[in-house]
Amino acid sequence: MGPGPLFLLLLGALALMETWAGPHTLRHFSTSVSGLGKFQHIGVGYVDDTEVTWFDSDVPNPRVQPRVPWKEQPWVQMEDPDFGEEQTQLCKQCALVSRARMKKLRAYYNQSEEGFHTLQVTFGCIVGSDLGFLSAYGNTAYDGTETFALNLDLTSTTEANKTTQITIRRNLLHEEGVQGWRDYLEYTCLRWLRLFLKKGKKTLLRADPTKTHLTHHPISDHEVTLRCWALGFYPADITLTWQCDGEDLTQDMELVETRPAGDGTFQKWAAVAVPPGEEQRYTCHVQHQALPEPLILRWDPPSQTTITIVGIAAALGLLGAAAAGAVLWRRKCSGTERESYTQAAL
Repeated sequence: MGPGPLFLLLLGALALMETWAGPHTLRHFSTSVSGLGKFQHIGVGYVDDTEVTWFDSDVPNPRVQPRVPWKEQPWVQMEDPDFGEEQTQLCKQCALVSRARMKKLRAYYNQSEEGFHTLQVTFGCIVGSDLGFLSAYGNTAYDGTETFALNLDLTSTTEANKTTQITIRRNLLHEEGVQGWRDYLEYTCLRWLRLFLKKGKKTLLRADPTKTHLTHHPISDHEVTLRCWALGFYPADITLTWQCDGEDLTQDMELVETRPAGDGTFQKWAAVAVPPGEEQRYTCHVQHQALPEPLILRWDPPSQTTITIVGIAAALGLLGAAAAGAVLWRRKCSGTERESYTQAAL
């Protein structure tokens, strides 16, 4: 007799863990601000969609601060005693380099030291499901204008190709830093990412299913807004779409970007304007890694509660992000084109 379904399911789960369900990314974002004789450098580190480190140069004895509980556990000292100090020194070095680079750029653009200026830096490395190195990147921008970009594609099997596949789109006063970028991205970033994934896999490799519901917002006698909500999901990658009688309405719906919920999960919504009495023709489709198959939601008046725009915004603490304006909704549904005006909220 062959293995039972439960045993096969367990084997599948173990196989998934062994492959680490990649790809995964370690990303660093930093912003340096200078002006009126002052300078501040803030850096944040992410593994996929989880914030793991924070650094602020404008505090006494600045050090990298862990943002996840598992990074404070004894394994750090046992496996890599220099782990925290290495990260702190890297952030301090980045702050020093950014400060010097901003001074050069002010001179290059003939700017005075009175005004405020910013230097933004992003860099990261990406591994596959076997934790093998896939690619890496580094970018800087001064006052919003890109000054340097480097991309590494190390998937090639020959050392010669690995070298030639380094590309620089624009390089302004950064020539001396290319080798430093490459050393970090190829070695240090890769080592840190693998260690994060190994020790924080319960958090980083999880998949939290989304909580979904629809809300119904009468706008006028001629228009209703249906809003499809996805809450409490992780990772952040999710797809929300509306259909009318099976016809896609992607071009006709209002969609907000995925937002952090403040508890390690994310939230998102998509809205569509519909004629009153025709709500049943519209369906919201939700796709996410934690869902075995896409969810399909339809407005059901007896079981759903009409929630006003102000009420739902207050409940989620999103009033600060609210913005209103006249929007022309034009779409085709079953061959009939309709036009109407509504107030777009949130």
